[in-house]
Amino acid sequence: MSKTHKFSFSYINKLAIPAIISGIAEPLLSITDTAIIGNININPIESLAAVGIAGSFISAIVWILAQTRSAISAIIARYLGAKKIDEIAALPAQIITINIILSFIIYFVTIFFVDEIFTLYNATGLVLKYSVSYYKIRALGLPFTLFVFSVFGVFRGLQNTFWPMVISIIGALLNVGLDFILIYGIDGFIQPMYIEGAAWASVIAQFIMALLALILSTKKTPFSLRLTFPFHPEIKTILSLSINLIIRAVALNIALYLANAYAAKYGTNYIAAQTIAFQIWLFFAFFIDGYASVGNIMSGKFIGENNYTKIWNLSYDLSKFTLIITLILGVLCFTFYQEIGLLFTKDNDVLQLFYSIFWIVILMQPINAFAFVFDGIFKGMAEAVILRNTLVIATFFGFIPFLLVGNYFDLKLYAIWIAFTIWMILRSGILIVIFRKKFLKL
Repeated sequence: MSKTHKFSFSYINKLAIPAIISGIAEPLLSITDTAIIGNININPIESLAAVGIAGSFISAIVWILAQTRSAISAIIARYLGAKKIDEIAALPAQIITINIILSFIIYFVTIFFVDEIFTLYNATGLVLKYSVSYYKIRALGLPFTLFVFSVFGVFRGLQNTFWPMVISIIGALLNVGLDFILIYGIDGFIQPMYIEGAAWASVIAQFIMALLALILSTKKTPFSLRLTFPFHPEIKTILSLSINLIIRAVALNIALYLANAYAAKYGTNYIAAQTIAFQIWLFFAFFIDGYASVGNIMSGKFIGENNYTKIWNLSYDLSKFTLIITLILGVLCFTFYQEIGLLFTKDNDVLQLFYSIFWIVILMQPINAFAFVFDGIFKGMAEAVILRNTLVIATFFGFIPFLLVGNYFDLKLYAIWIAFTIWMILRSGILIVIFRKKFLKL
């Protein structure tokens, strides 16, 4: 088999850069919320902790329900590669409708148990009060978010990352502007709303993004979003893929939940520092995911073409490019180590805790690069069972044991981030080994 590498950096970036901009919009919104909330005048540390806890739970819900995005993308890309796109005309509307119904069910179920949910995160007192208040507003945006993610899956399956980028940029800019207006208020016009203002800013931005996604999907794709019956036969495939990816997302979010729950148990300053570190970790993750999405988009199309050599070459080039990018980002983070912390808070105790583990967050990024690239490729190939099993192994045989051991020795935030590092080593290592065994044969 030829191992000639046919994917140039510029070629991949045509898809990757719009996907990166689209992908980092969400963590940039969270980082903006975190930075602004961390610098308000009233209870900034408690507010920062609450945003971290409630934001983590909202992210868990979105990541779990949004797994259909990867499934939609994989199926559409496969049909596109096989030149049979007209055969799935009814499919996107059907799966998007299912997604929206699920988001409403999740909203109504969680809203009745929100106090108990955040108590499980070890939130108490003012942190619990703020977490509940923030979530009750932010959760109103769940149907909008799930709709947008589903439409993004359609565009990605069609090898189009431009329009998701446009929607994400508009949503991000709107959210940032609304953050300043609603959190701090406008003297004589709008009273400061503090943490609730951040939540409303996100909901309004999500609504506008959903409206744009609706308009662009009808004008820029060959699909109608009008629901028709009977259900397309591929619905079973998408639901099967989605269920396995949802199990995977549950395992992933167990790790994230435990990280935040243990940080909250250690104290308000610890969960505040953990929130900052995790938001930066998420920014890296979504940045790299722009390249991983190229793996998702292109590998699905190559599967439709039965072209396994291109998939092999794609994995090599994507790994090389993402490794270089994470090294560049790492150097920038080390260069501005102190300044990055000061963007989020001026509290010296929180800053010292953050600085003590930030270097771990930076050093683990090259490992993350491999994990996310092969995540994307396996999603594009619709290998959901492999992805599910990898996350289950990494979480229950890597993250949790190392977290418990580290907690036993009172390592606190070190325990959390050492566990995260082991988690990512297992995620990347298992996928690379399986990929090589699978494709060397082909």
